[in-house]
Amino acid sequence: MIVEERIYTVQPTKARAFIRILEDGGYAIQSEHLGSALGFFTTEFGPLNQVIHIWKYESMEDRSRRRAALQADPRWQEIVRQLSALIVTQENKLLVPAPFTPV
Repeated sequence: MIVEERIYTVQPTKARAFIRILEDGGYAIQSEHLGSALGFFTTEFGPLNQVIHIWKYESMEDRSRRRAALQADPRWQEIVRQLSALIVTQENKLLVPAPFTPV
């Protein structure tokens, strides 16, 4: 199993707008293709104006297949257009859980 952490730094005061786009339908489209996220978070301390979401995949092949299906969905392309207007930077990390991690 692998876990992907995606960190989006958005324009100041725009984290709520970013989350709202996902609440209003973006997450439903994501979850159709990617399954349920392990979580969505915003920052209160440290680097501010960040939205973090975490996804679980069985393998790199599973991730590649699911992400390709999401990217091919025209509904998702519209969501990406809306979200992109708010994003300053993006960082993705692929994490391999330790054997004792209860994920």
